[in-house]
Amino acid sequence: MDNQIKKFYRTPTGLLAVLLAAAAAVTVTAQTVPTAKIAARPLTRDDLAAYKLPSTLELTGGLFTVGVGQPLYLEAQLDIAVPAADIVGVNWELTSKPSGSAALLADSPLTKDVPVYEPSDRLILQVAGRTLLRPDVTGPFVVTATVATRTGTAKVAQTFIAANYVGINTCTACHSGGLADVKTPSWSKTLHAEIFKDGIDGVNGTSYTSSCWGCHTVGYDTTSSSVNGGFDDIMTKLGWTPPAVLKDGNFDAMPAALSNVANIQCENCHGPGSVHAGSGGDTIAISVSNSAGVCGQCHGAATHHVKNAEWSNSMHATTTRDPSGAGRESCVGCHTSSGFTGKIDAAKAGTTYTPVDTSYTAINCQTCHEPHGQTTPDGAAHLVRTLSSVKLANGATVTKGGTGLLCMNCHQSRQNAATYAPSTQGNSHWGPHYGSQTDMLQGVNGFTYGKTFPSSAHKAVVADTCVTCHMQAVDAADPALTHLGGHTFKPSFAGDGTIPPKDMVGACQTCHGPDVTSFDFALMDYNNDGVIEGVQTEVQHMLDELALLLPPVGKAKSALTIDATWTQRQLEAAYNWQMVKYDGSLGIHNTAYTVALLDASIADLKAK
Repeated sequence: MDNQIKKFYRTPTGLLAVLLAAAAAVTVTAQTVPTAKIAARPLTRDDLAAYKLPSTLELTGGLFTVGVGQPLYLEAQLDIAVPAADIVGVNWELTSKPSGSAALLADSPLTKDVPVYEPSDRLILQVAGRTLLRPDVTGPFVVTATVATRTGTAKVAQTFIAANYVGINTCTACHSGGLADVKTPSWSKTLHAEIFKDGIDGVNGTSYTSSCWGCHTVGYDTTSSSVNGGFDDIMTKLGWTPPAVLKDGNFDAMPAALSNVANIQCENCHGPGSVHAGSGGDTIAISVSNSAGVCGQCHGAATHHVKNAEWSNSMHATTTRDPSGAGRESCVGCHTSSGFTGKIDAAKAGTTYTPVDTSYTAINCQTCHEPHGQTTPDGAAHLVRTLSSVKLANGATVTKGGTGLLCMNCHQSRQNAATYAPSTQGNSHWGPHYGSQTDMLQGVNGFTYGKTFPSSAHKAVVADTCVTCHMQAVDAADPALTHLGGHTFKPSFAGDGTIPPKDMVGACQTCHGPDVTSFDFALMDYNNDGVIEGVQTEVQHMLDELALLLPPVGKAKSALTIDATWTQRQLEAAYNWQMVKYDGSLGIHNTAYTVALLDASIADLKAK
């Protein structure tokens, strides 16, 4: 950073003043118009393929901190409730830029059919207009969008910071236990920290080309305008050429200035840090984003980097926004990414979890993975945020579940059936929580009528429990790739007319044999109708039979409408009906326990 920029950021009229000016620029006319905002859209290889965009477009994580000469794909977003025909247009302005900048706004290369990035945002937001900014010097750039609709006009502004890359040595100076925290020591033990080293040292095979370096190094961008201290710039400056033979010692032989920007580092995820470091660590000069685009810029490149595409097809990507916001503090610990990470951080620190951020964020990569490697030792291999034991509402503690322990933090019924079912008056929200999978898998916390029920061996013989079955790998040539398994967390795909339906039964076959080709495989006549059908069909018949015995009696139903008129006996049976229904597996997680719960409930209601 030159002396002029340093002086600018150290004065009261520096970066803070620019940001305050940007905030002051946000106005809305007297007419009513939905809230508008400016976003930097991430761009992945999956996007290039899906929307037939030029393969030469530079990828980006959509951060507000960008390398000098690299693109910001900006978009003005509006509430999807505004009819598209009512959007008159967007007027873009570059209202402030650093001294010496000649940057101008330009037409965005993203076409109209490219939606907003986050799957959850697509449910509520639409693109009103786009532009492109390619900052040419370091410093803050303020962009203003005036969005005109038939009902009014909104004017919004956003500040972006352009900077140069500084590499891991600069980050380590503060983030290794000195002035700030200890993130770099834990990061140094992750696979991210050695991916380029392993590549040129031959650990990952005999071929390692520059096509991988855009993700495996810092700031690698060979576009002529992108001169910002990235790996390619240092490589050119030093005249370094990659080794002809991949072998141990290649990385250690690299110039120190080049290895400083090799591997996947802080700036890959937080953006270039020269302004951040030069301002004494000002946090508004670096990006900390919870967008899936941060990971998607590298993990979204099918057919071999499919994690982002899988996640985009998961329920986690579009988790309902209802349990978030003020008044939902008890919900955000599982229903938002920031809520969950806050809850786990509190547990690690041994403190009481008190939600601070109740805003909605989808359950995404950063929710389950701790990218700095600050995780429990047994979760370090995949950066799993925590694999500590999990306590259920009835007091049972799950200590063995492998990587599935992470899932169990949220996928549980959150009620103690033994005390709740026989003593709590019915209402429209009565019953166990919607994710009772852990209770069901463990064979606990249903209403047992004082009896001892059998339980399947899944919890003991499936080492990684949830992960073993729900995250099975799908072959790259399989047409169902990204529709099930992996980070979709879906063990089944219903088909879509072009891709046939499929159950991922590979994990089942390891114990049940190759004859199992569907989850709905026949075992016994559980509902005693004289016909042996598939397990899931049998359990569904039992659910249907129990539903007929619950109000309104004799009426078939797929959901229960519970109110204060229900007797406690009906509620006890209803608890088990809901627990099985909310488990979602129709007996596959724990056939013995599922059948016992339903059978006991049916028998109790028939005996009255």
